[in-house]
Amino acid sequence: MFSKEESRQLREEFWTSFGKSFPRKWLLYDTKIKGFSFKFHFDTKSALIALDLEDDLENRINCWEKLVALKGILKNDYLPDVIYNEEYYLENGKEISRIYLPLEQKVSIHNKNTWRDVMEFFNENMSLFEAFFQEYRDMIKV
Repeated sequence: MFSKEESRQLREEFWTSFGKSFPRKWLLYDTKIKGFSFKFHFDTKSALIALDLEDDLENRINCWEKLVALKGILKNDYLPDVIYNEEYYLENGKEISRIYLPLEQKVSIHNKNTWRDVMEFFNENMSLFEAFFQEYRDMIKV
């Protein structure tokens, strides 16, 4: 078991190490589309990359329909195992739409032995996700 402070320090150390190992500017929130963002997630049980739609329902639906239309391209040319979830609930109960790719192995941010695998997964797959977005950004914009 780790104290809250030890856990916070490990998280900070992971993200600092990730930034140093793979120094580049990620898009994340800088997509120029309201409510449309990329996310890295790594906790004590799992790691994943995601594209989250968190805007009002009408804009979310419009954007979601465009992403569904591009689903074949995303799966065939970029991320074959990506998961589309139109109604995804965050831990706080908020409903969003999410397209995500989980790392299919047991990892924990508290276990430094798993960090390299997570960093490589993040770098390789988020790069592909961003490449897809850059290519089809104009079609996705609401």
